[in-house]
Amino acid sequence: MKDAMRVQLQRLEMRLSELDASLSDPNLAADMQRFRALAREQAEAAEVVGLFRRFAQRERDRAAAQEMLDDADMGEMAREEIKEAEADMSSLLEALQTALLPRDPDDDRNAFVEIRAGTGGDESTLFAADLTRMYLRYAEGQGWRVEVMSENASDLGGYKEIVLRFEGSRVYERMKFESGGHRVQRVPQTESQGRIHTSACTVAVMPEPDEAAEVTLNPADLRIDTFRASGAGGQHINKTDSAIRVTHLPTGLVAECQDDRSQHRNKAKALAVLQARLQDKERSERQAKEAATRRELVGSGDRSDRIRTYNFPQGRLTDHRINLTLYKLDQIMNGDLSDVMAALQAARAQQQLAALESGQ
Repeated sequence: MKDAMRVQLQRLEMRLSELDASLSDPNLAADMQRFRALAREQAEAAEVVGLFRRFAQRERDRAAAQEMLDDADMGEMAREEIKEAEADMSSLLEALQTALLPRDPDDDRNAFVEIRAGTGGDESTLFAADLTRMYLRYAEGQGWRVEVMSENASDLGGYKEIVLRFEGSRVYERMKFESGGHRVQRVPQTESQGRIHTSACTVAVMPEPDEAAEVTLNPADLRIDTFRASGAGGQHINKTDSAIRVTHLPTGLVAECQDDRSQHRNKAKALAVLQARLQDKERSERQAKEAATRRELVGSGDRSDRIRTYNFPQGRLTDHRINLTLYKLDQIMNGDLSDVMAALQAARAQQQLAALESGQ
């Protein structure tokens, strides 16, 4: 371990002691926002410090074994202990390097997931429904709460567009690499001659803004329209102008919601989605500028990027950003995204490490 890294970890160990002391102060309960922030920092610091302490213990174990190398009776056991200790230290060092990488400040946030049908007509709307089901199954496995913010269904039971809100632990961190173009290759239900068609959807994953950020919307920049909700919903939904459409005039971005009977709640949901879209637009523009000087391994999340192909005849999923191919498409479409997401996270970490080592 390099000296600079050891010093950084020792400082973090002292910071953990400070956080433990702060969180034990009963007066802190009066400020829940600060309490949550400190508790989150404490949990993250404790995880890293735990790794560091295990590394330090294995260092001590190795040093103790080295002192026994010349002992006729204990030499062989000592060599085995040194080998095991160094293997543990190597894996712990790798985990520590990853844990110390700069984190996206939005990683802990909830997220909006927007799925839109693209090229391919009716088949693309059915694929949008399949992607929606895949993400819902994944969210269920993670214990996340999901809320439908808006949806525009197609005649065949698919979605022209659907916006979901995922709430839970580290939602954005796990979902953010799903942004981009998703391509499907399969025989559509409407194909009578068994020919394979290619269609596509786009997915946008946007971190949910915090409550303080929402006030940055200037009312003068907004046009808010009310209209009657369409689709199933009974007599009430057809008689009341409860649906809301919000247009951000400077950018032309639009968000609407008609899922709630309350016009007030629909407005709040639409504003939240609009705020997320505005922040996502700013993020994409910023990433585009950064990518001009250094292309990111995992990609910027640009909606025009084709990030993944789902080939049903071959049972194959390919993520083009990291050249990952998995022959377990049925499990993936049923929400088993763990291998894909772990590979993307690992690739991102490797890219960050390479950038730090090269001084970029």
